[in-house]
Amino acid sequence: MSAGRHLAGAHGAQIAPDTSGAPDTSGAPDTSGTSSTPGGPERGDRLEAAASVLALLADRTRLALMERLGRGEADVTTLTEACGAARPSVSQHLAKLRLAGLVTTRKDGRRVVYALGHGHLRRLVDEALNVADHQLGSLPPHD
Repeated sequence: MSAGRHLAGAHGAQIAPDTSGAPDTSGAPDTSGTSSTPGGPERGDRLEAAASVLALLADRTRLALMERLGRGEADVTTLTEACGAARPSVSQHLAKLRLAGLVTTRKDGRRVVYALGHGHLRRLVDEALNVADHQLGSLPPHD
């Protein structure tokens, strides 16, 4: 993903679409959803990758694990207590998240400690839970 698209799309910058029909002579990077750079991700690839992340997060146990990891590193015992699922189930879900690159691991003696792969995931989970709060609390939508 290009740095220009990443910053504009993921960090709150708003870019108004050009509806004039005039050719772009600004020299700014193309942020229309397709990449003009060789080897860059195409829009379809980007959407597919995002859909894969969202599909993994669409499971209640995995979402609970990600929410807990958003507050800091944790081992399997801590994560099992936090999400209320059986330990074998938690281990299987963590393996899926790890395989997808959404969580990382490190050894601490005999324990394996899990962490989120990056901060975007914490914010994504937080926003999904905020949407749920609005739906459950009948709160009005806002920007």
